[in-house]
Amino acid sequence: MVRKGFHVSFGESWRADHDSRKGMGMIRKATLKDVKEIQRLIKQYSTRGDILPRSLVDLYDHLRDFFVFIENRKVVGICALHICWEDLAEVRSLAVEEGARKKGIGAKLVRACLKEAKALGAKRVFALTYRPDFFEKLNFNLVDKSVLPHKIWADCLKCVKFPDCDEVAMVRKLV
Repeated sequence: MVRKGFHVSFGESWRADHDSRKGMGMIRKATLKDVKEIQRLIKQYSTRGDILPRSLVDLYDHLRDFFVFIENRKVVGICALHICWEDLAEVRSLAVEEGARKKGIGAKLVRACLKEAKALGAKRVFALTYRPDFFEKLNFNLVDKSVLPHKIWADCLKCVKFPDCDEVAMVRKLV
């Protein structure tokens, strides 16, 4: 199936139809060799309070959640799809290297997560974010945090901003 520049076949790499030497890259599921690069990107953003920090143990435990964007043989973007409940998933840990931002990499990573969520049977995907305008462009809608199950707040205990969270909740229904 070809869709917006991506060759998508569940179980294979999610490849951009462009040559990575020309500044375009590919999306694929993360592998063990990507974990330290994933952690590097997460640290870059978590020290500023933009995303939650993740330990190496946590990253290895949830490696299958992650997609990576590879450009010039380097991980320049990451995003995870975390299954929360029988019909609910979360897009989390979205990060793109500063020098690679504003190229649509983040949107491509979120779309890969949405495609996987749909393939797994999720009916809704949510994100907790400081950038609602980004998610609005991807057809997420602002919702009150109280509509999300309490189970999702377990990770919030790790946040330096807990209990005074200033992120907004956004949900996209999958049909």
